[in-house]
Amino acid sequence: MEVTIHESWKSYLNAEFEKSYFKNLAEFVRKEYKSYQCFPASIDIFNAFNYCHFNEVKVVIIGQDPYHGNGQANGLCFSVSENMKHPPSLVNIFKEIETDLGNPYPKSGDLSRWAKQGVLLLNATLTVRAHQAGSHQKKGWEVFTDAVIKTVSTQKERVVFLLWGGYAKKKSKLIDTSKHLILTTGHPSPLSANRGYWFGNKHFSLTNAYLRKINKNQINW
Repeated sequence: MEVTIHESWKSYLNAEFEKSYFKNLAEFVRKEYKSYQCFPASIDIFNAFNYCHFNEVKVVIIGQDPYHGNGQANGLCFSVSENMKHPPSLVNIFKEIETDLGNPYPKSGDLSRWAKQGVLLLNATLTVRAHQAGSHQKKGWEVFTDAVIKTVSTQKERVVFLLWGGYAKKKSKLIDTSKHLILTTGHPSPLSANRGYWFGNKHFSLTNAYLRKINKNQINW
């Protein structure tokens, strides 16, 4: 696996790439991509970092696993490639934005437009074998992405962390709450949303209110 990551992240993450766990992970990913169909495309694995440069990070959204259906994953959590049907979680995210901000439901599920505004769309695991959810978990990705979260927490100030669902909420221990804002709610998946744990969280307006308060540009959700 070739690490194609934007220059702005390198000085903060180069030490991780040299660690034995990451070298083992890279070898595992290389073999998986050679032997099986995997997602996202190898060129897109580090898109979260390539679309959202380190100095521009204002918001972090943490997902768990890339989508494992054909053509869906594009390296950004909850996002799908252009012209793909929106998965249920993404539908619920857009519905909440509609009611929270009055924004019309978008045609495209490609969230690179958020990433370019400073939203780090980080999955805990950056790769997956086709049609096998969780198949690349516990191979080292979580160690790396935890290091990313810690780095953002340590090296930056006043970032909004949006932690959706039980898995993401566990990451709060990596974040310095004295200098960052953490907003938590249920996961946008239908299982959680239909039980009343997602809708009405107002995370998008709350994020923008905080960014306004600290004189940063709001996100055009």
